Amino acid sequence: MAYEWQPLVSGDPDEVARRVAEVLEDAWQRLAAKQRAVLTQFAGNPRTPHTVATLEEFKQAIHVFRQRVDQEARQFVQRQLPHLYAAGAQAAAEALDATFTWTTFHRDALQSLAADLYADFLLRSQEAERMANQFYRVAREAARREVPLLAAGNMTAKQAAKTLAARLAAEHKLTHVVYRNGARVPVRAWAEAATLAKSAVAYNAGTLNRSRQAGVTMVEVFDGLDCGWTTHQDTDKANRTVRTVEDAAEWPISHPCCRRGFGPRPDLTSA
Repeated sequence: MAYEWQPLVSGDPDEVARRVAEVLEDAWQRLAAKQRAVLTQFAGNPRTPHTVATLEEFKQAIHVFRQRVDQEARQFVQRQLPHLYAAGAQAAAEALDATFTWTTFHRDALQSLAADLYADFLLRSQEAERMANQFYRVAREAARREVPLLAAGNMTAKQAAKTLAARLAAEHKLTHVVYRNGARVPVRAWAEAATLAKSAVAYNAGTLNRSRQAGVTMVEVFDGLDCGWTTHQDTDKANRTVRTVEDAAEWPISHPCCRRGFGPRPDLTSA
């Protein structure tokens, strides 16, 4: 498959997040368009061989969506993560009146971080892919079992076909990603939030690892005034508190669009 978008260029996290969201939303919209084609075929004349062909085009669109997610995730991990990690590490180095270089320690840390974030990004996209595959399986089974029986009831075949298409459309909407907890999230919002979260984690990893490398054990937290430590609603507010480097590494952010940052405190050994 030819990749239609220009290679991702590392830079501002907000700009990169918008780029990733735009690419994945485009792939999702193409998938939704193929679903509409399937439903139109079912409502019109589902008995023709073209119904099977339209279903296979939808299946191919699922494959394209998976490829787009994989390609964009790889570009993000290979281009943006090193940029953000280095920016965070450089900020910590300047605060400590030191320098930052890509030592083996930092290269190993980035490699581990990239592997984890890449796997998590793909895992998040699997829910969208699961919904599309579920529609494909149900529609294919309907074409195999229900279509030959459309006129068996009191309705005409045409009316029965429209009823079948309406049922499939109602039960398998691709306008949002519906997570297992019932939350409905547009693909663009999901992609943008996921990318911003990973950007913040990468930047903070650089800050914390450079601080740890310098022997600093405590950091000051900079966050939104209402942001909690483990979740946004946590009553343990994070902003301007002092935490250990290890605690900060466990909670680099508390929610997907978190703007949390850390500053090394070499003058402190405890909170």
